[in-house]
Amino acid sequence: MEQREFYVDLLKKHISNPKMIAHCLAAEAILRALARHFGEDEDIWGIAGLLHDLDVEITNADPKRHALVAAEMLEGVLPAEAVDAIKMHNEEATGLPRTTRFQHALAAGETIAGLIFATALVYPDKKIASVKPKSVTKRMKEKQFAASVNRETIMECEKIGIPINEFAQLSLEALVPIADEIGF
Repeated sequence: MEQREFYVDLLKKHISNPKMIAHCLAAEAILRALARHFGEDEDIWGIAGLLHDLDVEITNADPKRHALVAAEMLEGVLPAEAVDAIKMHNEEATGLPRTTRFQHALAAGETIAGLIFATALVYPDKKIASVKPKSVTKRMKEKQFAASVNRETIMECEKIGIPINEFAQLSLEALVPIADEIGF
């Protein structure tokens, strides 16, 4: 786990916004759950989730640069497949479509985290533990709810063989154990 601490420190060195740090921690938890589901390397997938937005403050979330700068920063630090997934979570910057399971998993996993956060915030107790998968999938259909959350990206879960209901369940189960750490 010392290695994870190194990556958390790296994240906090480049991101000061606590909500963005919580988002990255959530993406890590979801990616670890997806890695377990697929029998992939949980540490590699998790660290990719953790560091996918490493450059968001450096690039001011510029869609033409975001993820490309992070990939440059992480080249030689992370395995090539993780750097590739991080770069490809923002298709707009690369101009290329996502093609691998890891790429789709990271994009869908980090995006559903935002929808789950928004869903939790409309619950009276504002707790992820209270959110049901059905609520998440219902909110998917409400385009005005969390309008900035790209539903098509979340639906990439189906490109890797996970139906949306199951994906919502897996994601919620991944987030409940870290709810206090991410403020939910």
